[in-house]
Amino acid sequence: MRRRQFLGVLGGAVAWPAATRAQQTAMPVIGFLDPRSPGTVEYLFRSFRQGLKDTGYVEGENVTIIYRLAEGQFDRLPELAADLARRRVTVIVASGIASASAAKAATTTIPIVFGVAEDPVKLGLVANLARPSGNLTGVNFLTAELAAKRLELLRQLVPAATHVAVLVNPANAVTTETTLRDVEPAARALGVQIQVHNASTSHEINAAFATFVRERPDALFVVIDPFFTTRRVQLATLATRHVIPLMSSNREVTEAGGLMSYGTSLTDTFRQMGTYTGRILKGAMPADLPVVQATKFALVINAETARMLGLTVPPSLLAIADEVIE
Repeated sequence: MRRRQFLGVLGGAVAWPAATRAQQTAMPVIGFLDPRSPGTVEYLFRSFRQGLKDTGYVEGENVTIIYRLAEGQFDRLPELAADLARRRVTVIVASGIASASAAKAATTTIPIVFGVAEDPVKLGLVANLARPSGNLTGVNFLTAELAAKRLELLRQLVPAATHVAVLVNPANAVTTETTLRDVEPAARALGVQIQVHNASTSHEINAAFATFVRERPDALFVVIDPFFTTRRVQLATLATRHVIPLMSSNREVTEAGGLMSYGTSLTDTFRQMGTYTGRILKGAMPADLPVVQATKFALVINAETARMLGLTVPPSLLAIADEVIE
């Protein structure tokens, strides 16, 4: 009965028997909403599709995926979410806080699976982590809440850092506000002065580094943001060129040449989103699927970058590092 009721909600109240038969025989359609650009997130989409495959769904064989990417223009997300809602896709997958908020505003009936870096209860996405109660559920990878811990780890590796530049994306207002709320008091407690710099485009990243060359901060703290993840090579290359220790939330940035990162795995997050999407396609209701919360956080240190910067990684950090890139 639950399966029939679920399909009825998606298909609308008109022509119940015909609508139900159509939903049962047609290939389900997933609408994927993401703020990034095509070509920059394929490795994450692969993880999502692996999660789907684990539940028995393969793109092009028994499920269709429509990708709606905002190409860094966060203000386009509501329009893209509304398009998916009009198409009456079976499930909407929303990556990031802005995408999840846009999807929630676009529909109250289509199931939504999100992946967000902050408490979804505080964001107003769900009423309760254990029983979301609405049409949304997903994964909370807690990265935004770890900003203060990241700053503390940075000081352990760069103890002389008293002036830290913080790079934020003003287009991603919610994440920026949350991170700065945690970083500013942590910086005061550590005796660190921070200077916030904005960048929403590749050109603005270059301009920010031009400022760093003039101001010479002791380190760079890159706020979690989908755009910055896609520009990881640019960020790491510029930081190395200008001898600026770079701290981020994503292993991908450190692998590209950043100094260190602390956070959860984005690829694992997308895989879990795929698994939840598959469970919903099989008939599970979002309200009955508890929000998955990250429990493992990885400290990754790029030892080669540390040597290039003339830094010695203290044994205390090496002892707790989950990965050291040589």
